[in-house]
Amino acid sequence: MIDLQLDGIDYQPAGHEVLRGLDWSIGERERIGLVGANGCGKSSLLRILAGEIAPDAGQLHLRRGVRVGFLPQDVEHPAGASLLEVAMQLPPELAALESALLDVEARLADPAVHGDERRLERALARQEDLLARREELGGDLHASRVRATLVQLGFGEADHGLPAASLSGGQGKLLALAALVARAPELLLLDEPDNHLDLAAKERLEDLVAGYPGSVVIVSHDRYLLDGVVDQIAELEGGRLSLYRGNYSAYVTERELRRLRQAQRHADQQKEIARIQASIQRFELWASWVVNERHIKQARSRRKQLERMERSGELVDRPAERRRLDLAIAGGRGSEKALEIEQLALGFDDELLFVGVDLLLRHGERVGLVGPNGCGKSMLLRAVRGELEPLDGSVRVGPSTRVGYYAQQHETLDAWLHRSPLELVRDRKPMDEAAAVSFLLGFLFGYDQVREPISRLSGGERSRLQLACLVLENPNLLLLDEPTNNLDIPSAEALERALEDFEGAILVVSHDRYFLDAVVDRVAAFEDGALADSLGGYTDYLEASRSPG
Repeated sequence: MIDLQLDGIDYQPAGHEVLRGLDWSIGERERIGLVGANGCGKSSLLRILAGEIAPDAGQLHLRRGVRVGFLPQDVEHPAGASLLEVAMQLPPELAALESALLDVEARLADPAVHGDERRLERALARQEDLLARREELGGDLHASRVRATLVQLGFGEADHGLPAASLSGGQGKLLALAALVARAPELLLLDEPDNHLDLAAKERLEDLVAGYPGSVVIVSHDRYLLDGVVDQIAELEGGRLSLYRGNYSAYVTERELRRLRQAQRHADQQKEIARIQASIQRFELWASWVVNERHIKQARSRRKQLERMERSGELVDRPAERRRLDLAIAGGRGSEKALEIEQLALGFDDELLFVGVDLLLRHGERVGLVGPNGCGKSMLLRAVRGELEPLDGSVRVGPSTRVGYYAQQHETLDAWLHRSPLELVRDRKPMDEAAAVSFLLGFLFGYDQVREPISRLSGGERSRLQLACLVLENPNLLLLDEPTNNLDIPSAEALERALEDFEGAILVVSHDRYFLDAVVDRVAAFEDGALADSLGGYTDYLEASRSPG
């Protein structure tokens, strides 16, 4: 059964075509991952599905009785409200029912109503109808569902009194999700619900989505999450959707197969078109030598054949060439011991983060640094760079080691916010303007963007600019703090390919499990203030941590 149907949806904000003639149907209990490059319109499509914005053309059909819940990319909680108060907030329809029930109870308490049999009967009938509707909407179970969902998402009773507005971005989004799920909409729309979550929180999110009794459409750049919870991928490109059965990994394989088949069909058809055009030219040449009606008719017939192919839509397009991030980090030889940390202790504001941490990173090794938010992963990278003074222990960088640093919050760009990407890259490496523009185009910047202030760039664009600077710095030790946070999937895949070819050492903080599996050969995990080593990628680390003993 179809929960929601889109027919011929166009959306062109300010004349910019985002969606074009888009058709889509979402069935019961489907788990759909909506993917596509940054800026392709995924969030706009979710907002249309949620009824928050109207399309410029086309129709949206929602099956009777289907309620839609929407978790936007950015959420804000009211100042002064506690975590539990926000989670317990009733949905509008249920809030209206509760208000109506209070009105009926007030009428039933009115002596004038008790003295009028007809008025009393009407009030009791009204109350019965409202109670039945509240039961239908699950109002009696709302509070218990809220509490159960909070527990499922990692909030304990001790958290209930926390100011909702003071929560971190990731926790604030989980709180909004808990309130949304407790309302039990038949269709759940989630716009990057995993942003800024640590690994444990991502696992809880996956369990919730996998077990949700309704349909779910989720926008996420977390390929590990998409592999674990979705049974269909909807790829948005050029304003249209392409649908693929299976999870993200199955989609990658099928997408490449489709592209190869289309390329082959296009090549075969072009050969056939060339053959027909050659025969037209031949018959027209013969007709010019000797006026021969048969040759003229044959040329005309073949020309009509080509016209029919064009009119009927039989022409196969060449597969679109996607712009890809042009990323290659040279690296090169460095010290055998790229980084050596011994008995390191770090803390700030009288809070001890960790003590007695040891880590040896040799040239060519790739280590993923994982652990819960706030355990000190980013602080350790800053200590390696000399930005923080250890409370105890030592940090030694090899004498031939050149350090390249990617900052999670793009702090390396702060001093350049009022200058342009063009000025920044020419500062990092002397080159003429034409070469600098060409270099930035390879990082998917437009001609106008290279001269605009960096402050105008989006998070994803600033991430690509940081990567561009790394390329120019030619490091042989990379310190990467959440490098995929603001990257779309194609850009994250380009980074993975570049790191695979990188000749040097890598220490990377990441909650991107797919990325960790692709890049690292060792995981160093913060556990109870200590650092534990595990060989292999994230999946290997997860299996080892769950093994008994």
